[in-house]
Amino acid sequence: MTRLNQLAPRPGSTKNRMRVGRGPGSGKGKTAGRGEKGQKARSGVAIAGFEGGQMPLHMRMPKRGFKKPFAKQFTEVNLWRIEQAIAAGKLDAAKVVDGEALVAAGVLKRVKDGVKLLGAGELKSRLEITVYAASAAAKAAVEKAGGVLTLTRPAPVVEAEA
Repeated sequence: MTRLNQLAPRPGSTKNRMRVGRGPGSGKGKTAGRGEKGQKARSGVAIAGFEGGQMPLHMRMPKRGFKKPFAKQFTEVNLWRIEQAIAAGKLDAAKVVDGEALVAAGVLKRVKDGVKLLGAGELKSRLEITVYAASAAAKAAVEKAGGVLTLTRPAPVVEAEA
């Protein structure tokens, strides 16, 4: 039985750190691998983006817009792609078509935060589709084919006036 004081790392799994500036015989003496002179040879150097006092490029460029840091990522699917999967026999038109069914049929790789239905193509099958969001054209096409479109997107919260 191995005791705690007998534990050791596997041979070759660890490596001693390089001790720089310990004389010419070490191979990393004198300048310690930093070259000669200048700001980069000193410690505490942070010069990425510095242009010698001139206004740096990233500050000269105009800044525009805003990107939501926690924006929802949707997987889009068009009507023609769903129709193609039904024709190939990969998707059952009699069952509810949702994100999981589309992934199982190989229409989508993953669902991400939800599926958005887009209106490109023609829908011939009568389907019951459940998605997070849908375009106006997709909604009209599903209803025209006699299908039912259910959206799982929560209704926007409207605060009452005080």
